[in-house]
Amino acid sequence: MSVLFSLAAFIVALAILIVIHEFGHYTVARLCGVKVLRFSVGFGNPIWLRRLGFDRTEWAIGALPIGGYVKMLDEHEGPVNAEELPRAFNRQHVWKRFAIVSAGPIANFLLAIVLYWLLFLQGVQEAKPIVEAPETGTVAAASGLQRGETVLKVNQEAVTSWQDVRWRILRLAVERQPALLEVIDQRQKISLRRLDLGSFDLEGLEGDPLARLGLRLYRPDIAAVIGRVIPGSVAQAAGLQEGDRIEAIDGRVIGSWDELVTAVRAHPGTTLRLLVVRGGAKLEVALTPESVEQSGVRIGRIGAAAQPDLEAMRQMVTTVRYGPAAALNMALARTWETSVFSLKELGKMLVGEVSWKNLSGPVTIAEYAGQSAHIGLGAYVAFIALISISLAVLNLLPIPLLDGGHLMYYVIEVVKGSPVSGRAMEVGQRLGLTALLVLMAFAFYNDINRLLSG
Repeated sequence: MSVLFSLAAFIVALAILIVIHEFGHYTVARLCGVKVLRFSVGFGNPIWLRRLGFDRTEWAIGALPIGGYVKMLDEHEGPVNAEELPRAFNRQHVWKRFAIVSAGPIANFLLAIVLYWLLFLQGVQEAKPIVEAPETGTVAAASGLQRGETVLKVNQEAVTSWQDVRWRILRLAVERQPALLEVIDQRQKISLRRLDLGSFDLEGLEGDPLARLGLRLYRPDIAAVIGRVIPGSVAQAAGLQEGDRIEAIDGRVIGSWDELVTAVRAHPGTTLRLLVVRGGAKLEVALTPESVEQSGVRIGRIGAAAQPDLEAMRQMVTTVRYGPAAALNMALARTWETSVFSLKELGKMLVGEVSWKNLSGPVTIAEYAGQSAHIGLGAYVAFIALISISLAVLNLLPIPLLDGGHLMYYVIEVVKGSPVSGRAMEVGQRLGLTALLVLMAFAFYNDINRLLSG
């Protein structure tokens, strides 16, 4: 997947989120009788500008596509003609100003609800909630989970896909609450498995926290047949070809692709002798797996991929689909749960219970955008919905310069009966700018650290 593809996917997603957010401000401002001077996607000098409508509102695209804004008639921004004073933003009742400012984040929430509704209505293909054998010493192993068991419920809540299992257990892990799994094995025997999440390490939620618990998606055994050889790899240099079946390594019989991978990973930089079956004939191939570092551990890699078993893959996938009303209910629930989870994680970051390493910057988000777009339209739409929720939650934080900061001022105005003083707003803006710069610094640091560490 190219960098340009990820960048394009990120720009498209960002443009959609900005337009929806600012259109929320614009729509409610017009409904409240406020004159809108400019609707801009991006900051800086406009590279495109048109004046449209009765008010000759400027519709612009800025040179720096990192956000957007709606500029309204306001005496704080410049002189206003006497006849237009009733249409100035600062002359509006406090609740009208509250509605206009809150409309941006609300628009992002509504976008997420609509996107999730469409996904649930159309049907989403997801992996069935079947677990792989947990590694020894993990929380999942201690619970007694067995390979091939299907998760039916998590704390009495029914689950239909692996994504449901991940989401519900992650929420419980952040709260350090136990997870009671109702599972059914291949003999149709139902059992209960209790996951003790009280000592779960919240460090590194940006990776795969469920894997650290020992919870991994079940993968059916695949024959040790090479489906693809990566150009320039060890496998290509050794002469391995598509369709080759690996029968043994150093005299040890290989029964599945997982066994082949395990053997290769365990021998970085060590020469291995492979017994290969090709077209009915047997031949011996010697190769030395490339030594690479993964999560601080040296592993071997030869650069070959398995031949997929399409029928086995189809059996592992389920289509989750709902009717219009049920889909809307699911969309509302997903948006609410994601919003609450985001707020809780931010709160735990502030008190030190969750690492700041979980804060992602534009590079990581762009990478996720590219990955989701590469998977398919459904995954990309779900990604946009998730980022839309994150943007709404971030904007509602009571930080001056953000929408939430302005809403905080309006609440104070309602309580004290008069607007916040100019001096207080100036100090608040400086503090808000400092807070945002700190957040951006952490996000960029995490991006750079992830790039350097791979």
